[in-house]
Amino acid sequence: MTVSVLVPSSLTREAEDKREATRKLGYVARAATIFRVDRLLVYPDREGETGRFDGGFVHTVFRYAATPPYLRNEVWGMRDELEYAGILPPLRAVAQTGSESNGSGSSRQGIVTEVGPDQRVRVNCGLQHPITLNVPPEMEVVEGERVTVRISSRRPVRAKLADEPLPGLSVEWTDLSAALGREDAGVCIAASRFGEELTVGRLETLAGRIEGDGTTVAFGAPERGLPDILGIEASAVADDGDSDGVEPTDDSGFDLWLNTVPDQGSEVVRTEEALFATLAPLSLRA
Repeated sequence: MTVSVLVPSSLTREAEDKREATRKLGYVARAATIFRVDRLLVYPDREGETGRFDGGFVHTVFRYAATPPYLRNEVWGMRDELEYAGILPPLRAVAQTGSESNGSGSSRQGIVTEVGPDQRVRVNCGLQHPITLNVPPEMEVVEGERVTVRISSRRPVRAKLADEPLPGLSVEWTDLSAALGREDAGVCIAASRFGEELTVGRLETLAGRIEGDGTTVAFGAPERGLPDILGIEASAVADDGDSDGVEPTDDSGFDLWLNTVPDQGSEVVRTEEALFATLAPLSLRA
């Protein structure tokens, strides 16, 4: 089961300065990590960008936040977009295997610092010192490449390169239509105040589908919801009560337009708040 979250490049359009913009992106990354999102996807919304913090800024800060702390200096160095990276909340993502991120049988990210002869490389993976590992015959790596390291013992160190996706949150730049068309997109949900109100009954139906197929959930930007971004009328996505909640209701590519804060007490629900409100109920099991 794969869980993907889509946010627009205009996500920080209302931020007054770079510090506020960075903090907002940190909350989004935290929400994605807490609810075990596999992919955080940034889709272009050029019309909504203000020019100060465009999609390049959003994408860079997200990628930095998703990089393990022990690799950040080596991977990123000094960049203007990361001026306030120090205020990003730590993600503290749990290990995908093993009891702890550095425990026996766990996988973690590493970066190749040196490529030597005989299919051997030096890798910095956050242990006390870089380690030398054999490169499996089916793999090709280059200096500076990030790799997955499977650690079976720390004392003594026993580890190997694994030909598998990097552990942790993946950050990508993609078109909205391309993301919705992926084979593993699962149930595609548009989070919008104009969508169908989420109820206990509807959640039971959704939970069964999501648990089996996964899901892709898309969000809009401040003062610019998904209907505005897609250039469609809000009335076109309002549910008529006849859909079973998991079949396409329009030609936008979504299976369902969902309102997860049906009785909101504030005039505006910020994107980072909408992530928590939406991912929390969708993470419940059927």
